[in-house]
Amino acid sequence: MLRCFYSPDYFFPLPEGHPFPMEKFPEAHAMLERMGVLSDCVDIEACRDDRVARVHTAHYLHQLRTATLDSKACAVLGLPPGEALYQRSALEVEGTRRAAWHALENGIAANLAGGTHHAFADRGSGFCVLNDVVIAIRDLHICHPDLRILVFDTDAHQGNGTHALCRDDPRIFTYSIHVGPNYPSRKEPGDWDDPLPRYAGGTAYLATLQAAMPAVFERARPDLVFWISGVDPHRNDRFGQLQLSLREMGQRDQRVIDFFREKQTPLVVLYGGGYNRQPGHTARLHRNTILAAMGRLRLNQSIDELPS
Repeated sequence: MLRCFYSPDYFFPLPEGHPFPMEKFPEAHAMLERMGVLSDCVDIEACRDDRVARVHTAHYLHQLRTATLDSKACAVLGLPPGEALYQRSALEVEGTRRAAWHALENGIAANLAGGTHHAFADRGSGFCVLNDVVIAIRDLHICHPDLRILVFDTDAHQGNGTHALCRDDPRIFTYSIHVGPNYPSRKEPGDWDDPLPRYAGGTAYLATLQAAMPAVFERARPDLVFWISGVDPHRNDRFGQLQLSLREMGQRDQRVIDFFREKQTPLVVLYGGGYNRQPGHTARLHRNTILAAMGRLRLNQSIDELPS
């Protein structure tokens, strides 16, 4: 059984026409609930401030919470700063932290959000406010200082914030498959990056991923994996610049989950990004990732036929 972590307050109201699809969180949760697969879903509270402060600077957190970020920092973040945004983001962090602890002890867990990989110590960017993965890792390392972590990122955009925060820690190995000439324009070196050309198709994406997984695992030798799945590689995504079909997205999810299950390595499943042009489809793709983690995704069935 897959334990999921969620809060209805993952939804944060944004101005009409805002490019971030905040509605995907309640929509995906509602889809899973209608399917009757969320019998082990835990509601959470916001992450404690001292845990957040292990990763983010006091100056950034103060400016974020008091809405005193300058106009450039606000534009880079892409979300309206303030205490409400901080609390919403701290909830998302706690979902990942709780999922990490559960996965370490039980083999797998999911946060029905998370994967905010563009957040740096001193700033947010690309709709990522707090770096949930790194905050969770620092928390794990308090009790398990020798724990080896793999951050496995299949979002269409490089996880530049996570790369930068983890670069000097030999216990953490970062992998990212993404579009090279896409956002962010300035990449941060990770332990293993697989940059793809713009508009690469599913065949190339899956072949690159399949070739990388065994070698990455051998180098990382992880005790725990954070998988930032991302649904922006879908061909109808506004910002992903990749061309994966629905079936290829399902194949990707199944291959990643099967690989780490076969390796008997605990896995934390996180959403990452997604900006599908079709209303509701970002949520459906996230839903499919969770179904794959539950062992309920059937690739011999049309993914479009799955209940919405």
